[in-house]
Amino acid sequence: MSGAAEQEAVREPGTAAGRRVARGRSPAVWPGAPTPLGARFRVGPDGVAGTNFALWAGGSDSVELCLFDEDGTERRFALTELTHEIRHGFVPGVRPGQRYGYRVHGRWDPWTGARWNPAKLLLDPYARAVDGTFTLPPEVYGHVRDWPQQQVADTVRDERDSAPHVPKGVVVHDDDDWAEDHRPKTPWADSVIYELHVRGFTERHPGIPEELRGTYAGLAHPAAVGHLLRLGVTAVELLPVHQFAHEDHLLRRGLRNYWGYNSIGYFAPHADYSASGTAGGQVGEFKRMVRALHDAGIEVILDVVYNHTAEAGELGPMLSLRGIDNRGYYRLQPDARRYADYTGCGNTLHVVQPHVLRLITDSLRYWVTEMGVDGFRFDLAAALARSMHDVDMLSPFLAVIAQDPVLRRVKLIAEPWDVGSGGYQVGAFPPLWTEWNDRYRDAVRDFWRGALPDVRDLGYRLTGSSDLYAWGGRRPYASVNFVTAHDGFTLRDLVSYEQKHNEANGEGNRDGTSDNRSWNCGAEGESEDPAVNALRRRQLRNLLTTLLLSTGVPMLVAGDEMGRTQGGNNNAYCQDNETGWLDWSLLEQPGWRELTELTARLLRLRRTHPVLRRRAFFSGLPQAADGLRDLAWFTPRGTEMTEGDWYAPAATVGLFLSGRDIPGRDARGEQITDDSFLAILHAGHRPAGFRLPGSPWARSYELVLDTSREDQTAAPGTVHPGDGTLTVPPRSVQLLRVAR
Repeated sequence: MSGAAEQEAVREPGTAAGRRVARGRSPAVWPGAPTPLGARFRVGPDGVAGTNFALWAGGSDSVELCLFDEDGTERRFALTELTHEIRHGFVPGVRPGQRYGYRVHGRWDPWTGARWNPAKLLLDPYARAVDGTFTLPPEVYGHVRDWPQQQVADTVRDERDSAPHVPKGVVVHDDDDWAEDHRPKTPWADSVIYELHVRGFTERHPGIPEELRGTYAGLAHPAAVGHLLRLGVTAVELLPVHQFAHEDHLLRRGLRNYWGYNSIGYFAPHADYSASGTAGGQVGEFKRMVRALHDAGIEVILDVVYNHTAEAGELGPMLSLRGIDNRGYYRLQPDARRYADYTGCGNTLHVVQPHVLRLITDSLRYWVTEMGVDGFRFDLAAALARSMHDVDMLSPFLAVIAQDPVLRRVKLIAEPWDVGSGGYQVGAFPPLWTEWNDRYRDAVRDFWRGALPDVRDLGYRLTGSSDLYAWGGRRPYASVNFVTAHDGFTLRDLVSYEQKHNEANGEGNRDGTSDNRSWNCGAEGESEDPAVNALRRRQLRNLLTTLLLSTGVPMLVAGDEMGRTQGGNNNAYCQDNETGWLDWSLLEQPGWRELTELTARLLRLRRTHPVLRRRAFFSGLPQAADGLRDLAWFTPRGTEMTEGDWYAPAATVGLFLSGRDIPGRDARGEQITDDSFLAILHAGHRPAGFRLPGSPWARSYELVLDTSREDQTAAPGTVHPGDGTLTVPPRSVQLLRVAR
């Protein structure tokens, strides 16, 4: 911004030795505009190029804009214009690439929740890019962290300057044209989600150039996209890519936050995942990644964390929102020194406040309209749905999303719980939403480890969970079915460990859930026993097959299709290393290569057959006068299940899916028809006879898939007569197509 203003260089107490601070003199800052919030490069009055800065700072006394030169010199300018609690100004000459932050002045009175401290440089909540990495020396805390009386340390203001120790926002020029981008717009019923970590998926991929590994550019590389296409997934769900910070307790142990559920910049792509530098290049790189995935027909869904920020509780650092208006952004307890914590992370954003709601919805719209993404998965979404204290499905957040013309048209996935009282809300979100269905996860795990007391819950889960979602016009695809997620065991570890092994996290193995519902197949951890390993691989095939044949939206976790292991760590949130990264060499190893091929084959089967992608719940009734019931359940005796059968323990169930009785019509108005299938799930440890249903269900069946087979490259093809008895191998799924 040379030549933009007359400046006065000063040295201030508390600044780093030798660092120069300059204060701008009027008229360095023109009035500018209060909207849009953030830093926007544009042409101002008289055709002068510059940047408009606007910051909501309710309750503060004044705000200083701080611009940083390449040599670290800081230039401060008072934002004197105030419109509806927004401080704003236009600075001529400030161009893209300029680093900046804010200092906000006001009262220091933690007992009433007021924590303004102008010694702390604050990140703009609307910053489009962030330059630098958050570390947590004492200078970045608003209070004196090492105060002798720790019980009152948060009440003593720290006067040291944090600017040398914190990242800065970067002015970015929004000049991309998305006119040539073609969003896949995959219908929910046809979707298959693949949850992945940008760094973890690409860091060890041998086909990606080394300089691109671990980055957005690496995920856009043909080698990465090619794997997604070979599998047949329709969407990637990226673990958090908003700018995040590492927690103090991890840094002190020499670890880092790997998963990223510690956001601090809701508009900025996380800079560490950029191969293009951090002076704004990360924004364009992210957009190119989205375009590359769209060109391959793959949607991009972001895992977003709007329920809390990286500033933690009252003893946490002052990085952004706390110093702008602590009382305005965070939920506080009646003792306003303390935070209401419904997230387990120290704080909870106060979403009922209009400016907080605006921050979240502005961020969501930005990622859709300017960054090109196709949807969001909301971490601890129940915390966002709390009005004052209780979860409220008529809350301002859900109401705003429902009427927003941009957001109501993208994919919205809720993690339908938080850690507060009444936070478990599976099945309760309104019709616009889909939900992670942990009851599906638990039922399927329990069935295959032989722990279900009866099969009632399994029946609901395999067929779309109508008991949870058949209300208010919701459809089976309201259920995101999963057996594993980033949080917990990998699929391979689920059949290899019965206990968590999180010692590497440095928390005495106390972190992570102990409710894993896993079975190690007879040995804890890696085994040299061929029989144990063969059984484990069979269980993996059973779990994947069950997931991909179930009604609803399946979600796979990156690497599960190739046998990825975390060595029994079920909480690898801080393992930014080989534990958390995918080992692509598994694709060359016998057993794991075949598992990948089976996954791709199951996805082709699902894509080909609409009976596996139903858009309406089963009715148990024929859809036509001469039709069969759309769904029927059978016992091994070949008889339809009675009410008593549902309440009894069972290791074997059969479900018949009628392809002649699919409700609805295709895009041309034609009736949808398909093959009919019989799926037999047998979790017993011995072979079992299963009498195949005869007329009117079928006169014969062709065996399509048998998970007892290691090699699934070709369909078995054996034909079995109706009313005949099929010998089902132990612990296997048999999928049969009605031949005639």
